[in-house]
Amino acid sequence: MPKVNDWLETIQNLLYPPSCLLCGAAGQDRLDLCRACHQALPWIDKGCPLCGLPVPLANALCGRCLEHPPPFFRTRAPLHYAPPVAGLVAALKFGGRLACARLLGELLARQWMHLPRPDCLLPVPLHPDRQHRRGFNQALEIARPLSRRLEIPLQPRFCRRVRATVPQRQLDAGQRRGNLRGAFEASEKVGGHHIALIDDVMTTGATVREIASTLLKAGAAKVEVWVVARA
Repeated sequence: MPKVNDWLETIQNLLYPPSCLLCGAAGQDRLDLCRACHQALPWIDKGCPLCGLPVPLANALCGRCLEHPPPFFRTRAPLHYAPPVAGLVAALKFGGRLACARLLGELLARQWMHLPRPDCLLPVPLHPDRQHRRGFNQALEIARPLSRRLEIPLQPRFCRRVRATVPQRQLDAGQRRGNLRGAFEASEKVGGHHIALIDDVMTTGATVREIASTLLKAGAAKVEVWVVARA
């Protein structure tokens, strides 16, 4: 029997047919993306199973993960952080185009529909001051369609950002690690859970490393990372 969300989506598509967010053409397969633009997306062919960094051989660990394995046990990162994905992310984060979050979340859900699933999804939290200025948390907006499509509970309160930090894009790799030390606090409710962290882009991985360590210290069973794109 069709679910309520399926009926609502069908009605929405009839009233507002999808159109491509990249070129304006008619969308395809109920996505705001046309067939040509979908095929042109910069998909990652082979990625390090731990951190998602593109590698030359399937399932090969990158050099950094061989020397310094991250606290999370897996990363799913299907796209390169390159045009036009970078433009969609920028339009979401800095332009407030929430339709981009819905598109990106739907793309991820379709990629991972038949893969093993965690107990819950945890969007990377923003500090309350930054979220107030931006008006939303882009990781949460990407996680919403993922949660709905994959039927995985969304748990944004499992972790909070307790210290405001300088934006990571302004810092080098070493400064990013120091910038985030002690910036997050996990709820005691994480105990025993298999958690997937959700974010838009992974660059150095400093943010998700810090959060994963915080969650594991609080009793989480295991942590993995799901991001739209890998830089």
